[in-house]
Amino acid sequence: MNTYTIVKKPEILDWNLIPSASISHPYHSEDVDISASAQLCYDDSFIYVHLSAKETNIRAEGTGIYDAPCEDSCLEFFFSPINGDARYLNFEYNPNGVGFVGMASCVDDLVRFIPETKFPFSPEINRTEDGWDLSYAIPFSYVRRYFPNFSPFSGYEMRGNFYKCADLTNPPHYFTWNELTGDELSFHRSCDFGLLVFE
Repeated sequence: MNTYTIVKKPEILDWNLIPSASISHPYHSEDVDISASAQLCYDDSFIYVHLSAKETNIRAEGTGIYDAPCEDSCLEFFFSPINGDARYLNFEYNPNGVGFVGMASCVDDLVRFIPETKFPFSPEINRTEDGWDLSYAIPFSYVRRYFPNFSPFSGYEMRGNFYKCADLTNPPHYFTWNELTGDELSFHRSCDFGLLVFE
C-alpha cells in the first residue's frame, strides 16, 4: 500500500515545495504518453489539492453541471475521512473545471451532489505547454457534513487514491496512484485506497 504524507500548508502556498505522488499505475493505457501527479497540504480549515497531468490529446467537452468529467481528460481525488467507515468522497474535474462531487461506499450507491454554483470548490485550471493542472480546497466543514467526527491532527490517518482517466479520448486511459486489486477496472473500491497521513 502506498503512503503519502499531507504536509502543513506553508504561509505562502508554493506547490514546488509540496511532496508529490505519482499517478502512474496504468490500466488498458499502455499506448498513451501520459503522466500525472498529486499533491496535498492542509491547515486548520482546509485540505488543499493540486493535481497535474502531462498529456497532449486533451479532451474538454463538458461544460455543464450535469456533465460527466470522466468522459473528458479528468483528474480525481477520492478519500475516506474516517478509518473503518467504507464511505468516501470523490472529487472529479475536467479541464473546464466541471466537477463531479459525490459520496459512496461503492459504485452502486454513488450519489452525486449537484452544486448551487457551476464550479464548486472554486477549482483553478492552468493549461500548460504539455498538459494541464488543477487546484482547489476542500473545507473541513464540508467534510463534516457527512463525517461529523472528522478532525485531523498531526498523525491522523485516512485512506484515499488519486486518478487520471478519460473515457472518451482515443484511446481511453486510466491511471491510479495506489494500485487496484479487483478483477474489474473500478476506482470506486475503498479497499484499494492508499494511506494518507497528516504531518
